[in-house]
Amino acid sequence: MSLEDLRKKVDEIDSKIVRLIVERVRIAEEVGREKRKAGKQIEDVARERKVLKNVRHIAQEDNLNYEAIENIYRQIVRVSKSVQGIIVAFQGERGAYGEEAAFNFFGTSVQVKPCENLDDVFKAVEKEEVQFGVVPIENSLEGSVSQAYDLLLDSSLKVCGEVELRVVHCLIASPGTRLDLIKRVYSHPQALGQCQAFLKHLGCELIPTYNTAGSVKMIKEKGITDGAAIASARAAEIYGMEIISREIEDNPNNFTRFFILAKQDSPPSGNDKTSIVFSVRHKPGSLHEFLKELASKNINLTKIESRPTRQRPWEYNFYLDFEGHHEDKAPQEVLEHLRNSSIFVKVLGSYPKAK
Repeated sequence: MSLEDLRKKVDEIDSKIVRLIVERVRIAEEVGREKRKAGKQIEDVARERKVLKNVRHIAQEDNLNYEAIENIYRQIVRVSKSVQGIIVAFQGERGAYGEEAAFNFFGTSVQVKPCENLDDVFKAVEKEEVQFGVVPIENSLEGSVSQAYDLLLDSSLKVCGEVELRVVHCLIASPGTRLDLIKRVYSHPQALGQCQAFLKHLGCELIPTYNTAGSVKMIKEKGITDGAAIASARAAEIYGMEIISREIEDNPNNFTRFFILAKQDSPPSGNDKTSIVFSVRHKPGSLHEFLKELASKNINLTKIESRPTRQRPWEYNFYLDFEGHHEDKAPQEVLEHLRNSSIFVKVLGSYPKAK
């Protein structure tokens, strides 16, 4: 068979695969309608685990790379869930980076719910107004988002996913606004701080606001013609505003990591991370003992930081991320060791690593 004939067969198979995926998504949409009629939750972790287990089994029977097949199927499941009526809460106005993170993780067909602050995102998921929440947890330049970590400590919600978003800041203004006429720039304090070199050259008054996209919305609603906002290109598109300058951030290595929140965390995927918070006893070597235990099990530590307990001065909780799922054997043993040797341990969730 010639190369051209082989390519034709590949095209025919691709056509069949796509049509089958479309049919699966349509059936998933019907499943969503039936769930809503019956008053059932859209998210069904047990069912998802069963589907992925079946996919792995089929791939293994045919001697295929089951991890690669499972990753493909996770995307199909994600699209299927998005048409079932899944709603995702995020902090800020439409066009905020949190909304962009939600679309990156769930797909652009998912419904979103803007919330005024991070606390409202947690409450929306806890009260089952939405199935998922998206919250920023750390920025590669500015560090951790302290409020998000504090809310995780007090909440019963689990981290079920993560997404890393490249933050590209744009200077946005009303259509026809000239750069030399801009007197004020509005945005979230972090965004203003991340564009210092550009703003210094501009020489304008800087006005902090609660949200990047909210600044664009405000300029639009108030008809401001001598001011601009720093936000995403998507925010400019949503509010019909004009991008005067793109990529104005000081450092191109500007990424924000977001956690996906839900009532339950994710099943093991073979390529997971686990986030925990714990507090050790006040004795020499307590923290070192736990870190040594991680190393002895060949578990890779990806992040550790301390936060005040808010109960007694100079006492700290440790937030830690490591590779592996809390249901895996080695992490289970490490967590059991930690529970026996620490004041308290809370597993925030296990989830597939961000791509």
